[in-house]
Amino acid sequence: MSRQIFTGNRPLRQMRPLDGWVDLFWILGLLIAALTLYGLHLGGVPLRDWDEGLVAQVAREIPRGQQNWLYPTLHGIPYFNKPPLVHWLVAFAYQIGGVNEWMARFPSALLTAISVPVLYSIGLELFRHRTSAVFSALVYLTLFPVIRQGRLAMLDGTILFLWLVLVWCVLRSRRDLRFALGSGLAFGFLCLTKGIFLGLLFGAIVFFFLLWDTPRLLTSPYLWLGLGLGLIPVGFWYAAQWIHYGHGFIQGNLFNQSFQRVWEPVENHSGPIWYYLLEILKYAWPWLLFWPQGLRLAWQHQNLSWAKLILVWTGIYLVAISVMTTKLPWYILPLYPALALAVGRYLAEVWREGDRDMGLWKLGKVQRGNSDYFVKPTPDQLVPIFILLAIIAGIGYCYFGGMLYFINLNLIPKRDLQFTFGSLMLTMSFVAVLISQKDRQFLMVLFWGMYLSLLLFFTSNYWVWELNEDFPVKPVAAILQEGTPPGEHIYMDHPVGRPSLNFYSDRHIHAVDQTTLKTKWETLDQPYLLLKEDTFSKFQFNNVKKIDQTPDWVLITKKR
Repeated sequence: MSRQIFTGNRPLRQMRPLDGWVDLFWILGLLIAALTLYGLHLGGVPLRDWDEGLVAQVAREIPRGQQNWLYPTLHGIPYFNKPPLVHWLVAFAYQIGGVNEWMARFPSALLTAISVPVLYSIGLELFRHRTSAVFSALVYLTLFPVIRQGRLAMLDGTILFLWLVLVWCVLRSRRDLRFALGSGLAFGFLCLTKGIFLGLLFGAIVFFFLLWDTPRLLTSPYLWLGLGLGLIPVGFWYAAQWIHYGHGFIQGNLFNQSFQRVWEPVENHSGPIWYYLLEILKYAWPWLLFWPQGLRLAWQHQNLSWAKLILVWTGIYLVAISVMTTKLPWYILPLYPALALAVGRYLAEVWREGDRDMGLWKLGKVQRGNSDYFVKPTPDQLVPIFILLAIIAGIGYCYFGGMLYFINLNLIPKRDLQFTFGSLMLTMSFVAVLISQKDRQFLMVLFWGMYLSLLLFFTSNYWVWELNEDFPVKPVAAILQEGTPPGEHIYMDHPVGRPSLNFYSDRHIHAVDQTTLKTKWETLDQPYLLLKEDTFSKFQFNNVKKIDQTPDWVLITKKR
């Protein structure tokens, strides 16, 4: 007899037995699909400001001194911003493949790709039937913000991986207490990635989930032993920093870069309390359409473990980051796996109803008293939205193909973006048609179409669009490397610093105002100034030597 899972007053039949070989096939297939999506064209575009340039430069300096592995530096100055786990991984990648964009992004991209089959394993533990686990993993695989942030040389992809490993170990420990050891180790690595504050937040989610679902695990010696083992390297590293740097480290790392972000915006990164809801609204399409139904389904079945985890995870994390004064787009990233689980569970109901009651879409049926009600809206009510998405994608296809020349006569066709929007237009059109025909195969078209569209986009040169917000750094970095001594301080006529320029030139470049430029020229024996062409023409520098220049920038120093 096949196992039955109950949802509300009706059993949800397990689609297929939990056969280990089939699960292994899905894990390998999801891993290959994720590695392809995260790995193609990974180093095809330069690193961006700010975090990528900082992470790449800190990692580059780690092998330069024996103590730098324990005490990282940025341009020779102690680096207190974040613990060094990701920087260690990038430095190790540099030893294998050289210092370049591909190696700087490789650790984060690899770990984020591996997190896709980890989420599938979480789905199996939660739902105990494969359909919900597969749909959850496919939603997670095709979430745009997860892919983009995971491909960048930042901390967030590693955080996602470690957090999902922690959740999987906690869920698995309900059947085998030994896995609680793994959850403690994952917690420790999380603290070594982004600090104790984030570890406490994730720990609160796990604590309240276990308190609600499996309180006996909170008294398990395996759980506390694993936590102790995980905190040993964390305690060692923090103690080493405190002994070496004293109060300066406590102020710089624990206070300025962690707890202060709760009540004070760091570097003017602030926003309203609904900031992260807007981030989801901007980037979580098309899965955002199914998220409210998934949350409502979880609320209706909050006596089940999967619903408890989704509600606790979503509620605690979203509230915590929303009340923080500091707002950054990538803070929302750990919420997306919970979104994928909620959506995947709902889509499994859609798939089942399409199989049992073609054309009825009786989703999430729950009996209250003498009446039944259903989760709304049902998929056929979303047809107008998919038609609208197809129209928007069609406009993008025409615009980036240069067909709407009357809007912008100077527009140069961008074929990569045209193909991406063309793929999206076809996907949304076919999905709208299939939903209107009450055909559950719209899910297969939507998954495959989104994967292909994302693959087209991330193999283009436009996936790091922030590079267009300022001048290209590589030509300027080339003249700095050739025209200035290693380790030299350079003063640049620019309103903000460019960490990516620092990385490519391997020089410390200070962004200063024009008054400071004059002062440095007059007081330093051998100043190196990087000036815009109009600034160089405007100021009358004495005894000037022009070292080199690009179309927009001039590098000068004094004649000896």
